[in-house]
Amino acid sequence: MTDPELQVLTRIQAIMANEEQVIGRRGVLLPLKQAIIGDGDMRVVIEIVAGDPALSAHLLWRSSCAHGSTSNSKNRSLKEALIRLGHINIYRYAFTYYLKERLDELPQPYRKLVHGYWHLTEGIARAAAEYLAQLQDCKTDADEVHTLALFSVYGQIIALTAFAHLNAESEQSYPLAVMKSLIDTQQLALSIEAFNSLNLDAQLSKEFLVAHNIEKSDDPYSPGMLLRTVLARKGLLLNPPPAR
Repeated sequence: MTDPELQVLTRIQAIMANEEQVIGRRGVLLPLKQAIIGDGDMRVVIEIVAGDPALSAHLLWRSSCAHGSTSNSKNRSLKEALIRLGHINIYRYAFTYYLKERLDELPQPYRKLVHGYWHLTEGIARAAAEYLAQLQDCKTDADEVHTLALFSVYGQIIALTAFAHLNAESEQSYPLAVMKSLIDTQQLALSIEAFNSLNLDAQLSKEFLVAHNIEKSDDPYSPGMLLRTVLARKGLLLNPPPAR
């Protein structure tokens, strides 16, 4: 690793740990997290989500995407949908929603680059939902697979966002080529750093490592194992198996 790369890596790690810089709409996301990790009262969670109509609509849409056109995916009310989703999936969907809002605020050329990763993420999520729908008698929760898929290239997105903030704060900008080199060579380290810094649930981080063939799973139908198949087909595994 070159000296500029090491400098950038150290500085973006510090920014990645600052949730207020990386994630938008903290006025909703923070109370939501506190409600979920506190007493977990679903009534409080529903009240917080309902307070942001755009987030409410997004959660309904995301869950519909995860379940495809199956009749079981239809909810008669927001309350019904949130109860079915459960605390973890609610927070994961909300997190990605407000993260996307923050990405839209980045200056160019970072916004264009990070939107490329986001487009890739959406494609992975669609492919995961389609793959799960093809599996007969698979009882794996579709929303868990879908939310996991939305974090497939999470490390790259957060690192590039942090780099944009770094250059905005620095008197002298670092070349974009330095960040591209780090993304090419440090994807796993950046991903783990992103998960740890922003305090996402431990199960998400574990399944992410399973999905990228870094950790093993005894359950062939775990969300990580199912997503691994999708990522392998797309050539996106961080740890691809040796060629035969």
